[in-house]
Amino acid sequence: MKLRALYSPIAAELVVLIQLLIPSTQGVDFSPVQLPDVNLDHLGRVALTGNFDSISLYTYKQQTETAFSTNGSQALITQLPNGDFAAAAPADAYIKTMCPFVMDNGQLAGVVVGGNFTSLGDIEAQGVAMYDPSTSKITPLPGLLGQVSAVYCDQDTNTVYVGGDFKGADSTNAVAWVGMSGWANLPFAGFNGPVNAITKAPNGNIIFGGTFTGLGNTTAPQKKDQQLVNLSSANISSRATTDSTGFNDPKNIVCKTSSNDGPGTTWLLEDKTPGFWRADLNFGFQPSKLRLWNTHQDGRGTKTFRFTAFPINGIMNLTYSDPVTNQEMVCDASGARCPLSDNTTLRFQDFHFYNRVGMNAFQIDISDWYGGGGGLDGIQLFQDDIYAYAIPSLNEPTCSDTKLPSNSTPTGPWTVSPSGNSESQYLTVDLSAPEVQSAKASVVFQPDIKQKGNYSVTVYTPGCLADNSCSRRGIANVTGIFTEGGAPIPNQQIFQTNNFDKYDQIYSGPVDPNSENFRSTVTLTPDTRQDKSITLVAQRVRYAPTNYTDGLNGIFEYNPHQGPMLTDYSKSPFDQAGMDLQPEAIVTSLAVAGGISYVGGNLTDTNGRFKNIFSITDGNATSLPNGGLNAQVAAFQVFGDFLYVGGNFTDTANGSVPGLQNVAAYNMVSQSWVALGSGVRGRVNTIVPLELNITENQLETCITVNGDFDQLEAFGSAPAVPVQGFGVWVPSQRNWLQNLNITTRSVMGKLSTATNITGSNPLLAGTISSQGVPGAQDAVSLTSKPLALNSLGVKIQPQQVTSSMRKRAVSGHNVTGAVAGLFHDNGKLNVTVIGGRFTATASNGSTINNLAFINGTGAVSGLGSGLDEESVFLALGTQADILYAGGTISGTLDNAAVNGLVVYDLAQDNFAFPQPPALGGNNVAVNAITTRPKSTQVYVAGNFDTAGSLGCPSVCVFDKGQWSQPGSGLSGSVAALMWQGNDKLLAGGNISINGNATTLANYDTKKGQWTPLDDSATAVPGPVTALTPANDAASQFWVAGKSADGSAFLLKYGDSKFRPVSGLGDQTIIQGLSMLSLNGNHDKNDLVPQSMTLLITGSLNLPNFGNASAALFDGNTFTPFILSTSGSGSGSLSQLFSEKTVTFTSSGGHLALGFVVLIALACALGATFLLVVAGILVERYRRRAEGYQPAPTSYFDPQTSNMGRIPPEHLFGRLGQKENAPIL
Repeated sequence: MKLRALYSPIAAELVVLIQLLIPSTQGVDFSPVQLPDVNLDHLGRVALTGNFDSISLYTYKQQTETAFSTNGSQALITQLPNGDFAAAAPADAYIKTMCPFVMDNGQLAGVVVGGNFTSLGDIEAQGVAMYDPSTSKITPLPGLLGQVSAVYCDQDTNTVYVGGDFKGADSTNAVAWVGMSGWANLPFAGFNGPVNAITKAPNGNIIFGGTFTGLGNTTAPQKKDQQLVNLSSANISSRATTDSTGFNDPKNIVCKTSSNDGPGTTWLLEDKTPGFWRADLNFGFQPSKLRLWNTHQDGRGTKTFRFTAFPINGIMNLTYSDPVTNQEMVCDASGARCPLSDNTTLRFQDFHFYNRVGMNAFQIDISDWYGGGGGLDGIQLFQDDIYAYAIPSLNEPTCSDTKLPSNSTPTGPWTVSPSGNSESQYLTVDLSAPEVQSAKASVVFQPDIKQKGNYSVTVYTPGCLADNSCSRRGIANVTGIFTEGGAPIPNQQIFQTNNFDKYDQIYSGPVDPNSENFRSTVTLTPDTRQDKSITLVAQRVRYAPTNYTDGLNGIFEYNPHQGPMLTDYSKSPFDQAGMDLQPEAIVTSLAVAGGISYVGGNLTDTNGRFKNIFSITDGNATSLPNGGLNAQVAAFQVFGDFLYVGGNFTDTANGSVPGLQNVAAYNMVSQSWVALGSGVRGRVNTIVPLELNITENQLETCITVNGDFDQLEAFGSAPAVPVQGFGVWVPSQRNWLQNLNITTRSVMGKLSTATNITGSNPLLAGTISSQGVPGAQDAVSLTSKPLALNSLGVKIQPQQVTSSMRKRAVSGHNVTGAVAGLFHDNGKLNVTVIGGRFTATASNGSTINNLAFINGTGAVSGLGSGLDEESVFLALGTQADILYAGGTISGTLDNAAVNGLVVYDLAQDNFAFPQPPALGGNNVAVNAITTRPKSTQVYVAGNFDTAGSLGCPSVCVFDKGQWSQPGSGLSGSVAALMWQGNDKLLAGGNISINGNATTLANYDTKKGQWTPLDDSATAVPGPVTALTPANDAASQFWVAGKSADGSAFLLKYGDSKFRPVSGLGDQTIIQGLSMLSLNGNHDKNDLVPQSMTLLITGSLNLPNFGNASAALFDGNTFTPFILSTSGSGSGSLSQLFSEKTVTFTSSGGHLALGFVVLIALACALGATFLLVVAGILVERYRRRAEGYQPAPTSYFDPQTSNMGRIPPEHLFGRLGQKENAPIL
């Protein structure tokens, strides 16, 4: 069990100085990685399809596929040279504030980071830490208990001012970090309520804003020691206990409020023997008062005792009121021994703790006694803190005289978990998705509130590391009722993925005391919008009083150079401005610009001059134009001449400026309000600057708006844009980035804060991902000179990802996003086709559903009417200019139903008629389409039973306007097809041949027969989802799929055997395989030729790296190649497609056998020719050397000869006649 510790300044300094000497983390490596030397020249155009919002090549070591988080965790974020964002240090919860701490000597000590996190950079850090941007080292700053909401780094005083809802040193809610020496109390010891903002006024003083009404050193509970510590659930033990029956049980004195002695009610020690009474509890506590009832049994009793706290094993100093003199006394300092009176008229005696120390066990050591020995009649322990625990037995005991003790009511299958590193035991429940959505489990907390006033209400969540539940933790929904007749507060999400104990403030305001008619309650349930199984935990809720006032009202000005604190707040224009506000003002935001201070929050001037925002100029509180804003302000951001303001307002206070929907800009020069479009639909929580390339590759500061909104409102000609709580306003364009028709990065996520660092890039905080390819979603082109991803020019609309969205799958295919694609170019017609499940925008502005065409000029179009919008395209193929598109397709064309397959005439840009007869069966899906080489036959494969009236399961052939069945005996679902020559087809999937299950089957077109491939039924561990040839004849090939245990498999087939490849993580899903050529060679192996590499696409998990959407395999190692994200998670790639097919080289870089034979034949013919020519030349030389002369080319001079042309018959007429042999 981990106990709270409130460090004194000296102790804090020692802890921090020790921590500073310990190397906390290693620096982040931003070194580039070597890009693969891929050669795509012979493939023509190349593209990739998938399901992604952002995509980029893996170019820097710190790149990951981690998208922006939706589980409540955030990170410190830096921007890489390629424009992508990288997490420099992950946090397990929110980061709310940052500032660079430049000390008075000009040295940067680091960036101070605050929030409600419990770890930063995987280092335990409770709410505050220091980050070194040069080394990425994290240094925790221990000593605070709670959350930090504001920090201000002041170089002039060498001090960091820290505010929030916490306890630390001897202060509450505000404390200072001085130089590198550690925490120091501010002179006023903080505030009695949370601090939300800190800034520096033009006069050099520090301004605090928040929900407080007094300083920390002037407030104390009007009713102390309000809560009784439950000893009845403790493990009670003792030493030297009497053996007298009825007096030997140390539990006798628990839950007893009378002073009656006797058996069963009194505990006694052995005669004249020292001993102890001990209680070990299941939770931590900080006692403020001890109450003891002394025994008078037979004249016995305890005379002196001391109180020892565990696990610190410390003797506590106590004070008491002397029952004789009524003077306040301190127990004996030498041994901290306290006297206990034996006055029989004194019911009990109270002792107060001089120091507040956390403990989970204590011991009463009795050293002296009255009469025959020591003993006690009763004991109670009290604390100032007001808690309600989820485990009922940890709450105040029902046996006490408390009228309405704290309690809780758990509902559902909760179990008790040990405290581990937390402060107490807690409840845990594992819920399935339906149980989450029906809120099957809940805990209702009811604290013991005795005093009306303002309270800060905090929910405690135990860390997930101790119980190893981080991967299963979910989101809790918390609501509460705090005043009689009041409405419940809005539901609040608490993300329970924190590594260590976390504290979330859910409410600050008035709370009514308990009565017979009313009890304040806090209810914790699972957030029903989650669509997965989760682990939910519940521990405790704290109510901390904050209503004690000394005149302040949400604003306080502190002069760090002043001596004694001034209590005349009227001398400060800031303090006076707060006192002029209506009571219970909440200040959320402070900013200073141009010598003017701006204050925002939930506040109203008592004279009605302004609401929710005002300025302080020349010592006076001044209204902004139009009376301010009509609802609460939550955030400020100064940029240029503008103060950007966010909150949940809808207009100015007098309703005269339209378009100020939750966000607005105040022009500080013209002193006027300016709308950001028409605002956003929902609350804005933070406004953070962000640098982006907008025009001409120039960085420009944009304004990100972050909150709980779902739409950028329409304005002018710009339509409404659905978003997920994130918008980017481009000041130079006076428009939202989402509306601009420019090529720039798409950015998604949420930012909570940012800070500038001299000599370094700005440091961001939040959860964000950026799109490395401008204008690309679900489909990109791939080039190798240079290696790059580029937009295909089709504007696919982002899928709106919600917690209830589930991705459908057919035969292993992901059907969200683009699934299939092809290039069609016959010299006259050039069309790129993309199919899947998406919505895109055509060049004419119309909406495209699921199948898009991009012509040679870049114009984008879609299908005409007739198909259902829910049709999903999974496979594409062409024959001549006819496109065959398959999937889960339905609709009606020319009064005829289509199912599974549709045919489109690319040349006519219209559906072809008549369409093939519809496919039939249960859950019809076409997963693969291929054209037989040197043929017009189109093979269609998937999950179907009939084609028209023809029984044609799994694979069917369409040719010359009709269907035909290839062979017989095949059934099941086919996912992939591959030709092995002109006459043999390989089919993979989850199939059977004549009732015998297998995963791969060959079809011989000459024999018309299906046969299982070798031992594929046993060697391939599950259904096949992807195939690709590994040589030109495809006699060797790669195969991938999903095993029966859910893991992915990858195998190579050759020489009639399968060779499995290991090295992919358990969560891998392989969707596509392709062989690619390299310009160089990798290390030789017998799996992949040296000059080639295997591209694997899908949703891949690479051990020692993480998730990737594409990886390259060289036969030895998997290397991340392409990373993508989709919504709030990793993206995926479906397949690579190209204009031309790959050509292969054999292992070792030599040419394939066919090419070797052709080249050898050419060499032989060439050598023969050279030999003949050489022989002729040698012969001529020999003849010339021997004196031969050329013979005349004509025997007779045609001018003088009387020999005419001999008729042919004279030459050949006697051929074949028999003649006598010549006489020799």
